[in-house]
Amino acid sequence: MSSPDSTSSVSFLPSGKAPQSSAIGLYARATAGFEDRLEETRRLLREAHAEFGDALLQSSSLGAEDMVITALLAELQLPVAVATLDTGRLHAETLALIPQIRAQYGIEVQVFTPVADAVVHFVKTRGENAMYESLALRKECCGIRKLEPLSRMLAGRGAWITGLRREQSANRAEVPFSEPDGQGRTKLNPLAAWSWADVWHFIQTRAVPYNALHDQFMPSIGCAPCTRAIAVGEDFRAGRWWWESEDAKECGLHKSKSNEELKSGAHA
Repeated sequence: MSSPDSTSSVSFLPSGKAPQSSAIGLYARATAGFEDRLEETRRLLREAHAEFGDALLQSSSLGAEDMVITALLAELQLPVAVATLDTGRLHAETLALIPQIRAQYGIEVQVFTPVADAVVHFVKTRGENAMYESLALRKECCGIRKLEPLSRMLAGRGAWITGLRREQSANRAEVPFSEPDGQGRTKLNPLAAWSWADVWHFIQTRAVPYNALHDQFMPSIGCAPCTRAIAVGEDFRAGRWWWESEDAKECGLHKSKSNEELKSGAHA
């Protein structure tokens, strides 16, 4: 089966030309209560480090929200480890942020990759683009490329920081600031109450580096085969696994009890 057409349903301009606006120009806005939310996030990060110390880790997708958190950790001078998953199918623009973080913040991002033999076996037996064939195969791919490396990333940790926000999707509408992850750790979501405008206002005012693909109408960025640009008016996560039903659009990285109570099926 050939891969779904990632562009046929998306039209940004009548001329078909790419828009010239940047993500900052499109999204950054100073919103009411932003400074209060920012200070609350700073407080949460300080308290998390005080409680968990070296057992605290930021799990970064290198998305806009995660870049905000990394910038705040640097601003607060909190020696928190930052790690990311390189699934083997990320965009070059995503991976380019790793040296930028090192250069701007002096932070060495730890990179976790999938088990090579498992990837080779999956591609050989299922096909390189098997994720388009069925939900089960897409989740199997996510399991190999994301969930297994995540388990190694979090081994020995007491708490981890994510960039989840309530505004991102219906599945995340009730994301708390702190929650158990089901594996004996605490998952912290310090940007839970932030808006997309808040994220970009912070990026603009603090000159935070960000993924160049955000300038191409990709607010939510994952693996290259599973990410497309969105059209004006589409849901924030419409560009992720766009060939699947809306309630299936989770890979399992952020599966939690609260999500399961909202949606009894699939999660990400």
